Amino acid sequence: MTKTPTPIRVAIIDLYDNLPNEGMRCIKEIIAQQDHQVNGHAVVYEVFDTRAKAEIPDLSYDIYISSGGPGSPFDGEGKEWEKKYFSWWESIWNYNQNHRDKKYVFAICHSFQMMCRFFKLAQITQRGSKSFGVMPVHKTPAGEQEALYDGLPDPFYAADFRDWQVVQPDYRAFNDLGAEILALEKFRPHVPKERSIMAVRVSPEIVGVQFHPEADPDAMRVHAIKPERQQDIIARFGAEKYQELMQRLDDPALLWRTRDTIMPRFLVNAIQRLRPERNGNGQH
Repeated sequence: MTKTPTPIRVAIIDLYDNLPNEGMRCIKEIIAQQDHQVNGHAVVYEVFDTRAKAEIPDLSYDIYISSGGPGSPFDGEGKEWEKKYFSWWESIWNYNQNHRDKKYVFAICHSFQMMCRFFKLAQITQRGSKSFGVMPVHKTPAGEQEALYDGLPDPFYAADFRDWQVVQPDYRAFNDLGAEILALEKFRPHVPKERSIMAVRVSPEIVGVQFHPEADPDAMRVHAIKPERQQDIIARFGAEKYQELMQRLDDPALLWRTRDTIMPRFLVNAIQRLRPERNGNGQH
């Protein structure tokens, strides 16, 4: 009798702090779509309410997805959940440095900022104005070679809404880790400020992005069409910006393309490396 392979186990680290959101739905759907799709491997997930309940996964999982979330990336200073979260990052890093089999991590938006804090990669500062919309993301030279972006144009478009930014990279820290900046925010020639870092690959197993690659048009439209949100967007950004957002949500070449590329490819690549005996050539 053929033994059923152990499922790929994914831990979703929820940093939304009980804020109503579409991000968790999108993450779960992308993970569920990989079930039995990569060499027939079952994929299961478990959610950890880290920011609200200080829940944190142990090292028994194969893949970790750490979500976006509201507010400042410094809100957790001195709190139990942040201590546990940074301890988890340290345990993941130490594990990968000392084991042939690896743990794979994908950090989104708020988690990306927290990741950059943990690794001391750059400064995290408050933006002068909120970024909101379906925005262009520009690849760096390293990003042009990044497997997760293969097939995406330059720039590609992603859901981007944040009050904080990652800037002023510490290149010594990048060099010490072997990390690379993969993407930068849109060109703003009228703004005499540094462009925010939008994606970093820390290692072959760990990557983070400042935008929301999991977002689909339905997720953003749910919020954008609410009367109070529509009024807020128009009041803060203008009616033209609101119309641009709605038009971009209707363009299948923009958000859907990013949603169907980056996170699914991360999961496929991780699963193939986790189960090399089922990967055709047996390579790790």
